Amino acid sequence: MSPRRSVADTLETRQRILDRSLAIASAEGLEGLTIGRLADELGMSKAGLLGHFGTKEGLQLAVVDEAAAVFAREVPQRVKQLPSGLPRLKAVCEAWVSYLEREVLPGGCFFTAATTEFDGRSGRVREALAGMNALWRRDLRIHARRAISDGDLPADTDVEQLIYEIIGIMLALNHFLQLEHDSSAPVRARKALDRLFSAR
Repeated sequence: MSPRRSVADTLETRQRILDRSLAIASAEGLEGLTIGRLADELGMSKAGLLGHFGTKEGLQLAVVDEAAAVFAREVPQRVKQLPSGLPRLKAVCEAWVSYLEREVLPGGCFFTAATTEFDGRSGRVREALAGMNALWRRDLRIHARRAISDGDLPADTDVEQLIYEIIGIMLALNHFLQLEHDSSAPVRARKALDRLFSAR
């Protein structure tokens, strides 16, 4: 086997592990990832699986990164062609609703589940989750402030309150889709977002 093929096989195996791990973690939490279970499901040895990540925490951190990559692909990157400001902010919110509505991950929003699981803990996984959430709020803040400077939102708009309410709507959407299996939840989320933006 050529070195190039060997590297490609290693990357392919790592991606297979991450795909399965993310699916499990979105539904059962990051603590639901056990090396034994993954090894059995993927037909690998425990040592072979751990060789890709070093430790269970290393695997959890890699899953957080993978979840962020999936979210970025499904939400902000889908609307990156739109100008910054209110058009992008509205489009990002619509893409976010669509992402949850289409059940891209079997357990709904990975970050909602993982944040609930780790918010009362300390350590690298909690820090990674908090960091990802902070980056996402920063992006929303950029578009909201641009909308204000463009005159599309009133000058006295409380940006932090706006972001708080957007995130609240998305948390409610994930709750009603996942726990209640309420198919009308995306419609309600869109109505709430329309009201939020039209009220300003």
